[in-house]
Amino acid sequence: MDCRVGCAACCIVISISSPIPGMPEGKPAGVRCAQLTADNRCRLFGKPERPSVCTSLRPSPEMCGQSDEEAYLNLERLERLTRPS
Repeated sequence: MDCRVGCAACCIVISISSPIPGMPEGKPAGVRCAQLTADNRCRLFGKPERPSVCTSLRPSPEMCGQSDEEAYLNLERLERLTRPS
């Protein structure tokens, strides 16, 4: 499965604990990544400074669903399930 261009659900919905250029403390859930362009493309895609967590995240039907809206819902649920209590 390929990413839907412009979706960026994984760059907004989930938290990322590793440093990201422009976000040295990582990214909280629900906050746009500082590396997203206005049209929701990653400025770091394919570059060595892209965090390994982002590089290893692969789109899947379970994560992305059939639409951007479904991706947001799926990732919000995953974020809730994996959030430390």
